[in-house]
Amino acid sequence: MIIHLVLFRPRPDLAAAERADLVDALESALRRIPSIRRFHVGRRVTHGAGYEAIAPVALDYAAILEFDDLAGLQAYLRHPAHEPLGRRFMASLESSAIFDYEMQDGEALRRLAQAE
Repeated sequence: MIIHLVLFRPRPDLAAAERADLVDALESALRRIPSIRRFHVGRRVTHGAGYEAIAPVALDYAAILEFDDLAGLQAYLRHPAHEPLGRRFMASLESSAIFDYEMQDGEALRRLAQAE
């Protein structure tokens, strides 16, 4: 499985209409792009853990998109519905970090550690 991890902080001056346009573009992409297996979005939770103080930048939200494989992620990025989503997303941000990871289940952890 491949995850597309998007950490972000919206612009503080983002108008309600701009937020609505971003949500519309996201909903359209989720409906139209068949390679997206799952999607989650959420707000950062802080609770006094030591690692919170050493974070290099506060990125208040996360979105996680799951794909079966790298080809699914690449199909998502090339899909016509991704273009308006990407454009609106980038215009809405104060900052972001975007990463892609190949994920393994817990049993694969030992095999992964032995391979390195």
